Formats: sequence, C-alpha cells, structure tokens
Amino acid sequence: MTQELKIINFMGIRKYTSGFSIVLTILAVASIVFQGFKLGLDFTGGTQLEVQFDRPADLAKIRDVLHEKQLHSPVAVTFGSDADVMIRTQDQMSNKGREYIAAEITKLGNGASLQDVLRPTREQEGFVDVLVISNLTPEQVNQSGIFDSARFGKTIVSTKDNATQVAIEKGLDMVYSQHLLEELQTATGASIKLRSSESVGPQIGDELRDSGGLGMLCAFFLVFLYVAVQFQWKFSIGALVGLVHVTIVTLACFSFFQWDFDLNVLAAIIALIGYSINDTIVIFDRIRENFRKLRAVDPIEIVNISMTQTLGRSIMTHVTVFLVMAVLYVFGGELLAGFSKAMMIGVVFGCYTSIYIAANATVAMGISKEDLMPRPKDETEGGVDLTP
Repeated sequence: MTQELKIINFMGIRKYTSGFSIVLTILAVASIVFQGFKLGLDFTGGTQLEVQFDRPADLAKIRDVLHEKQLHSPVAVTFGSDADVMIRTQDQMSNKGREYIAAEITKLGNGASLQDVLRPTREQEGFVDVLVISNLTPEQVNQSGIFDSARFGKTIVSTKDNATQVAIEKGLDMVYSQHLLEELQTATGASIKLRSSESVGPQIGDELRDSGGLGMLCAFFLVFLYVAVQFQWKFSIGALVGLVHVTIVTLACFSFFQWDFDLNVLAAIIALIGYSINDTIVIFDRIRENFRKLRAVDPIEIVNISMTQTLGRSIMTHVTVFLVMAVLYVFGGELLAGFSKAMMIGVVFGCYTSIYIAANATVAMGISKEDLMPRPKDETEGGVDLTP
C-alpha cells in the first residue's frame, strides 16, 4: 500500500524568506561595494615562482622570509609534493630587482644612485637590461665588484651622457629571483631549484577580470533565454533572480572574510550558475507537470506539492556535491581551497535559492494554469473543426 506523501507548506513562510533574502542581498552588496575583494595576482598582476626543495619545505620559514623582504601579499603553498612550493606575490620581480640593486649601489657612497633602467639598444643585443648609474665612474663600478657574473651574467660597462651604463645579460627579475632563493636557502638550510617563473602584468589582470565578468553576464543571459524557451518567461525571471542571489551571496562571503579571489574562485562561481540552474529546472519541470495534471488545485499548493516531490532528490544532490567539495577542501591543498569554498557556499545557498527564491519569485510573477496549459486545437488551427 502506497503511503500518502505529506505536503510541506514551503510557500507558507515565503514572506519571511523574502524579507530575509532582501536583507541578506543588501548586506552582501554593501560588503562587495565598500570592502571589495582581496584579488589574487591573476587579476592584479604579479609573479609566480615554482621551486623545488631537496627536503620537505618549511612553509613557516619561507613565509617569514617573504614578509622580511616586504613582498606584497605573498603566498607560499605546496603542490604535488611537500618538497614542491609555489610562491606568489603581487610584486613584479623586475621592480623588486630594481629596488634591490639600487640599494646596493647607494651603499657605495659618494652620492652614487641608480638613475634609470633602459632597454638595450641594437648594439647591445644579447643583454636584457641597461642600468644607468650616476656619480660613479666605470672604473669605480668595476672595482666595486657588484656586478659579478654569477648574478648578472655577462656585463659591459660604458659611459654615455655623463653617466655610467651597465648592460647586464640577466634581467633584474632573474637577479632578484635568484637573490630570493638564496635567502630561502639560508633560512631553511635546504638546496633549492627554481623550476619556473611566470609574470602577469596588471594590464593582463584587468583583461582577465573584465572577461570573467563578461562570462558571468553571458551565463545569466543564456540561462534566462533557455528557461524562457523551455518553460515560460515568468519562470525565467524566477531562475534569474535565484542565480543572481546565490552569486552575490557567494561573492560577498569572499569580500567579507577577505579570502583570496582568483581565477579558481571565478571558475567556481560560473560552475555554480550551471549547477544551481540544474536543480531549479528540475523543480520547474515538476511544477509545469503538476499544473497540467492538477487543474483544480491552487497555484501555491501546486508549487508546494512540486517542491515536496523533488525535495529528496534536491537534498541528496546537494549533500553529495557538498561532501565532495569538503573532501577537496581538506585534501586538495591551498591551491584549490578557494574553488572548494566557493562551491560549498554556493551549494548551501543554491538549495535555499531553488526553493525560496526561484520558485517564490515565479509565484510572485503570478504564474497560472493559463501560462502552462497547451492551447486547445481549435485555437491553434484558427477555430476550424477538422473532424470529418
């Protein structure tokens, strides 16, 4: 004997959930506007170094060195193994290298200073940077021993426009990276090998940020269009309101707690849009089906029946994804922490949004049987009776 399904009155508290959602959205927007995000170097520009230790890396000592060097927003995390470390900073190594060598030149006294850093001319092919030094003769430069071949490679010292120029084979970015590795070796007592060095300019970061925002807007538009075609435009409004809500709340969590916001987090946000609409469409499909089957039932009651019927499926789906993201957060390392946190937050609010935002907004739009019932044949065929 089939047990009768007990209908949950979800819509009975819709006024309270609407008020809660409005307040939550206002607070979320306020956090995003006034506090902003702690953007990663994907958006701000900076440098990423991948180094390999000959033993398990001591992250605490590595981070101490990075802070002593006054790097901007330094991050040191392991990846692959506990001997492989990724160092990320919003500083450009070329700028830090310029500061580093300028300080060494100043120590020589007599008012010596680094006046400028130029690009090499055609005659200086094979060199990366040309340092312009004031108040220091070529002989004094050579005697100082600052520009040793181990750090700068091949060098050429010359005089031009009453200033001394030093063309160096290794760029200032490589010079400072090597200096940083030496400091890390001294602090940790380990042998370190530089595996790769990548630099992201601020202009590229701006382009990535703009492209990410455009990607989210395109996702919203395509979802709206798809739901309008497959269901009805009132459902599209509900789906769009729900997606905007879960996106804003997830973004606000990263703004409020000042968690790093990088491309991994942006990828999670876009993935959430697709994931959340999937659950919403399941509910909408059941609502449409019940509208056509239960013609004598009130629209709000139909929504309650539909959400009760799909509740078990929604809970199991969200719990499963949440557990997977929790495992990824614990065992995936710091590189994937942002992605998994965004997904976990989005999954929790996505479940709430599908029920109390998307469906609630659809009810508020005045969805009715007439919106979903197929037109009678006599209307679609111009009222002509084709029965023989």
